[in-house]
Parts: sequence; structure tokens; C-alpha cells
Amino acid sequence: MLLPAKAEVARQLRRYRAWERVMLAAPNDRTVRATFEDSGYTLCVLMGKRCAREAADAAERYLRTNQVTYLQEQQVTCLQEKNERPRPAARVGRRPSAAERRSPAGR
Repeated sequence: MLLPAKAEVARQLRRYRAWERVMLAAPNDRTVRATFEDSGYTLCVLMGKRCAREAADAAERYLRTNQVTYLQEQQVTCLQEKNERPRPAARVGRRPSAAERRSPAGR
């Protein structure tokens, strides 16, 4: 797994936190909100997360630890997430016949 430079992560995390404070001070300002969301998106891309809060947490963990420890933590987290996902319910009842499975588009 390729990891970003710690200096860049630190810079983007500072930018995100600064815009977060500005956005909390002026939540109705659309320009401020857009810039805050842009900084969150950049952090998401940098850290490989889907949520800005997760990305900020991951950036803080990454900056606190060395790369090997961070990668080990990421592997454990991924395994835990896979085990916590709900599994689809088992199908109950009979299996549909071949005629029932056929698409009506082909008729």
C-alpha cells in the first residue's frame, strides 16, 4: 500500500481543522462551507477514506505512529469491518423454476 508523505498529511490536516473552525463560526457562509468540504475531500483522497471525519482520524493516527504500525492497524480495522457487516438473510422457500427465472424481455 502506498502511503502519503507525513508532511503533506500534516499540512492537509491543519488546513481541514482550520476550515472546520471557520465553518463552525460562520455555518451559513456558502464559500466557507464549500472550502471546508473541499479540504475534507482532499483529506479523504489522501487517506483513502469515504468520510472526512474518518479521514481526519486516520490522518491523526498516521501522524502519531510509524508506517508499519499504521498499516497493521489498518489491516485489523479492515478485518473487523468485514466481520461486522450484516450478511444477507438466507432465502426461504422453494427455488423458482427455469420459466420463472427467465427474463420477460426475451419473450
